[in-house]
Amino acid sequence: MNPVAYWGGGRRRKAALFVATSLLLGLLPHWLPGGPWWPLVGAVLLGIHIFPTAVGQPGGGSSSPPAPTTQPSGSARVDVLVAAKNEAAVIEALVDNLLALQCDEDQLQLWIVDDGSVDGTGELLDRLQEQHHRLHVIHRPPGAKGWKSGALNAVLPHLQGEWVLVLDADAQVAPELLEHLNPLLQDSSRALQLRKAVQNADCNLLTQVQAVEMAVDALIQQGRIARQGCGELRGNGQIIPRQALLHCGGFNEATITDDLDLTMRLQLHGVPIAVVWNPPVAEEAVSSVAALWRQHQRWAEGGLQRFFDYWPALLSPRLRPRFKRDVLAFFLLQYVQPLVMTGDVVGAVASRSFVPLAWPLTTMTLLFTVTAMLRCPAANSGPPVPAIRGFTILMTLAYVLHWSLVIPFVAMGMVLKPRNRLWDKTVHGT
Repeated sequence: MNPVAYWGGGRRRKAALFVATSLLLGLLPHWLPGGPWWPLVGAVLLGIHIFPTAVGQPGGGSSSPPAPTTQPSGSARVDVLVAAKNEAAVIEALVDNLLALQCDEDQLQLWIVDDGSVDGTGELLDRLQEQHHRLHVIHRPPGAKGWKSGALNAVLPHLQGEWVLVLDADAQVAPELLEHLNPLLQDSSRALQLRKAVQNADCNLLTQVQAVEMAVDALIQQGRIARQGCGELRGNGQIIPRQALLHCGGFNEATITDDLDLTMRLQLHGVPIAVVWNPPVAEEAVSSVAALWRQHQRWAEGGLQRFFDYWPALLSPRLRPRFKRDVLAFFLLQYVQPLVMTGDVVGAVASRSFVPLAWPLTTMTLLFTVTAMLRCPAANSGPPVPAIRGFTILMTLAYVLHWSLVIPFVAMGMVLKPRNRLWDKTVHGT
């Protein structure tokens, strides 16, 4: 880890301060004169910043980052990294998909880490390695430290390419991916994130709304970047200049979301992140409420960890004021607001008025979500985004509200439990 940008330790104490402050903000309108006027002012100020990220990007978010004006001098070499733990159901399909990429013979090397699998993943990978010379397999014993970050770090000393493409074991990409990206890979001053598309959106209503959520997330990311805000890595489909990754210290083994942590360190080292809309990386969405709850708890805790670990650097002169305002606005929207709503409910019950006063914040968030959904382009490469209309909009709004339960639950857990959450991998199907 680079010590300049990192302020780890004491997460439990920081979580307690964060929870207490956020809950107090929800309680204050019940004690101060003016009632909902204070939340209304907060909603307007926050909305002034976040709404343009859903409406201001050219082409409704369908454009990729601009390619360099000079002609590509050659094919950039890419090392593909995959951490695979008990992925026997999907790993062979991933290998076949990646080896079918249209590229020069020496442009692509595939590295897969068998991270202590007990379902036969390691044996299957060994057989595939014998058949394909571009596939390299590394085995880690069960219980090896560092979770996914530790598995990815085990590969770094072996890499020779200019770029590192990190994929999940269930990923699927278009054969022409590298051909499309090659002009963008001539500029190593930034990292790239492929839009994530859900390949099993037609499984059930839960996977359908997750597909919409992924599209909305990519569109908002492009809007933030267009306004000189913070683009974020999303784990699957992140493409990082190898030298920038090494300069940042590799992947942080003290976090449960390697992508969000690396986002902070890249930005602090002057490496922005751009989002590529087409072609996307396809992945499976979880198809049950229990799996979704476990997955989103991990995402929420990892998201909070990065702010607890890097907040002194985020306030430093290393970052532009406009960038800082963007980070603050989305921190308030994604993490503070759910706890404010919780404090508001407690205040309504304690005052016996039973009337929540923070509804302007909730209303603003839902309107922002609807605006972004309506701006999503209808025509995309890769798995189709479900048609966004009527019933789908209502179901997605209901789905988005579950974060109002996840964030307070996880934040309180970070305060009360003695240790951080263990990394809980998402189970992939066939």
